Amino acid sequence: MAEQSYGVRSSVAELARVAVRRPLMGGADVVGQYEAAHWQTPDLDALAHQHSAFVDLLRALGSVVVELDPVPGLPDAVFVYDPAFVIPSGTVAFQAAKPARRGEADALVRDLELAGVPTIGRLVGDATADAGDMCWLDADTVAIGRTYRTNQAAVDQMRGILAADGVAVETFDMPHDLGPEYCLHLMSVISPVRDDLAVVYEKLAPVPLLQALAKRGISWVSVDDEEYLTLGCNVLAVRPGVVVMGARNHRTADKLREHGVEVHTFDSEQSDKGEGGPTCMTRPILRT
Repeated sequence: MAEQSYGVRSSVAELARVAVRRPLMGGADVVGQYEAAHWQTPDLDALAHQHSAFVDLLRALGSVVVELDPVPGLPDAVFVYDPAFVIPSGTVAFQAAKPARRGEADALVRDLELAGVPTIGRLVGDATADAGDMCWLDADTVAIGRTYRTNQAAVDQMRGILAADGVAVETFDMPHDLGPEYCLHLMSVISPVRDDLAVVYEKLAPVPLLQALAKRGISWVSVDDEEYLTLGCNVLAVRPGVVVMGARNHRTADKLREHGVEVHTFDSEQSDKGEGGPTCMTRPILRT
């Protein structure tokens, strides 16, 4: 029997296989595309260099990395976490609420199918979602944030799709904060680190989410205001208690180390300009 090459049921289990997408490159017209997608003006050479260093770090930590080509006209496609969600049985393709991201899901599921991951579901009708509004609370439960990017229709459809894999859904309403033009995902305020620990920005975290963590015996490291702005709450677990995060977030990293977490950092300055950190730049394919 062939060894399983896909399937995810955790946000912290061993990141055995993961997809990344190289950033879109070019001249002033491409910079303009990033700006139109609400990035602060990026240095494209620096973005490419930092992304390559991030990929090298993932490989050094033991992940098999599937590198995907940029998608012309879609600069946000570098944030490969969002357009689809991989569950135990395969990929669920989403529909984006943000106009600049429409088309990413089709490109991603094609690439994942070429990598051997079947597409087992798609959001339809008026359902919109970003996977940044989803993470695993435990092996049987996905947390979904209701936001300007992820609506109730998507929650309802995901509940049915996940049920076929024996997975339940818990929903959490996110605040308005800076409004619909600003990307406030559920995972803007939480990153699981290991089965009993997460990183949380408490000021914007829904109270029911904090209660759900406590119910499961999950404690958390609090991110302060300054490091929230540099995506200190965006932490990628490559295995339980081993994480990758942006190098500027020293205080959060030190708190994690005090909790016994092994922290690896990379220069995330350019990807931060698009409001995306290491979690956003990865699409887990297989966690074991």
